[in-house]
Amino acid sequence: MSWNHTRQIGQAQVHSLTDGQFRLDGGAMFGSVPRVLWERAAPADDLNRIRLRINPLLIQLGGENILVETGFWDQGGEKFEGLYGLDRDETVFRGLDRLGLSPGDIHLVINTHLHFDHAGRNVTLLGDPTFPNARYVVQKQELDDALHTHERSRASYVPTYIEPIRDAGLFDLIEGEHELRPGLSVLPLPGHNLGQQGVVLRSEGQTLVYVADLIPTLAHAPLPYIMGYDLYPVTTLETRKAHLGAWFEQNATICTPHDPDAPFSRLHENPKGGFTLQADR
Repeated sequence: MSWNHTRQIGQAQVHSLTDGQFRLDGGAMFGSVPRVLWERAAPADDLNRIRLRINPLLIQLGGENILVETGFWDQGGEKFEGLYGLDRDETVFRGLDRLGLSPGDIHLVINTHLHFDHAGRNVTLLGDPTFPNARYVVQKQELDDALHTHERSRASYVPTYIEPIRDAGLFDLIEGEHELRPGLSVLPLPGHNLGQQGVVLRSEGQTLVYVADLIPTLAHAPLPYIMGYDLYPVTTLETRKAHLGAWFEQNATICTPHDPDAPFSRLHENPKGGFTLQADR
């Protein structure tokens, strides 16, 4: 299949890529929301897992190729991939190739956070940086937490794709909101974990936001639809309240990391309060 979808955001060209499909437990994905509500938008299989996708983003801006997320960890083995129902129907590398690019053409990698389904392709099977000419941007808090895990967070991080980047001195550690390039910023979005960051692109009056796991799919836009995986769910709620209204007013293009069908979306007011996300085809 071919997933690549493209948007022009002012002076930037933005390509939604994918690194395949996977599945996670629907109850865990929607936390305290009853199944009778969430399964309308996200039908579960016979193992109670819902279909998700890994959706990195390529931003071409100012002559640079900037990759947001690198993809799903590829060294887990058959049992690991079976647990998550991983289906490599597409890869980030094939997506780049169709755009005439190779990993060596990436100038900057932005890790929203370092979980294995977001940063797992940071290194190759040999342990070398996958994108050898790139710096890797991550929040200092997130790298600290990834290297000092606890019982709730340990399963989400794998040292083999984190430590080689650290040891090579390729991480650029950010603290808080930071403009990386004119019009391109990272923004703290805590809740899923403390060091998560989103990516905000502004150009010629247009705005695009890669929201990371603050809103993993379009079905998660209602304020109470918060994952059981979130370490700080009340913080997730507060972060959503702090930003969704502004993104709605800006008519921002929203990119979620795991929606299985819609690479781009926009916020719409919900008559019952809050917002919904609808695909922007």
